[in-house]
Amino acid sequence: MEMKALVIEKPGVAQVQTVPVVPLGENDVRIKVKASGICGTDVHIFRGEYLGGYPVIPGHELSGVIDEVGAKVTRFRAGDRVAVEPNISCDSCHACLGNRQNFCERWNAVGVTLPGGMAEYVVVPEKAVFNIGILPFLVGAFVEPLSCVLHGVEQAGIKLGDRVLIMGAGPIGILLSKVIQLRGASEITQIDLNRSRLELAETNGAAKVYTSLEGLKRDSFDVVVDASGAVSLMERAPDFTRKGGTVLWFGVPKRDAKLQLPAFTIFEKGLFLLSSYTSVRNSIQAMDLLEKGKIDVAPLVSHQLPLEDFAGGVEIIEKGTEGVMKVMVLPA
Repeated sequence: MEMKALVIEKPGVAQVQTVPVVPLGENDVRIKVKASGICGTDVHIFRGEYLGGYPVIPGHELSGVIDEVGAKVTRFRAGDRVAVEPNISCDSCHACLGNRQNFCERWNAVGVTLPGGMAEYVVVPEKAVFNIGILPFLVGAFVEPLSCVLHGVEQAGIKLGDRVLIMGAGPIGILLSKVIQLRGASEITQIDLNRSRLELAETNGAAKVYTSLEGLKRDSFDVVVDASGAVSLMERAPDFTRKGGTVLWFGVPKRDAKLQLPAFTIFEKGLFLLSSYTSVRNSIQAMDLLEKGKIDVAPLVSHQLPLEDFAGGVEIIEKGTEGVMKVMVLPA
């Protein structure tokens, strides 16, 4: 069986090819992909700035319909509408046994080290699949990014009444804002160079928005979250965090990026410095929030493109043009 797939041959080179569908194992399901979001990680993979090797079929934010199930699959059948948790852990190494599956010693990920959702079909283990019921496929594809956001916010320990600064107002920045509001933050301030994104941030609950850090009061936020991965912003986060406050670096920087931080300032302020990597068993939470309507992601989808336009989608994201937020690839 063959299919159309977007293959990144090497950094900067991607094209649609006809390739074999991955064989179905007895514990696997084969999914006909309906929507696959272009994530910042996909951009880094395309540019040669992330984990994994080449060639690779990207796409780790995906939803679709099960086409066939393996002989030992019990939770699903053909026709079920599902989303995928792309991080595949071995469940038996020291990290997994300590409930740190995101640091699995034999970690793999759909769309990073394994063939992903920028294709007509994807094959994944049953344990990585979640039923989305009647949710639209474009919404179901947000299960993975939302699960990562939930993990990050849990790491930061945001409390009732906290004042939070979010640096970046792209899709992840908006998701962070929505989840942090659910945690009971009293006020969210958001910065971004893109004014259209700031308008969306305001409609989604940000109390104050700025196009730069210059208008902000230093030492004034309980928690500062970087959602950009931009070194220039990551380095400034401690400046705006109150004494005893928390910095969460959430955005994905380039793989070779280096930070220069004010060591004495961090010491003197007694800051908690955190990073967040993927998620740990947060997909169930993400599904519940989406199903119950607690998190509305539909307004975040700005573009829907065919496989052939993947590189164009990446370019739009990098330039921040055309009111871009979440770009969805529809393989069908």
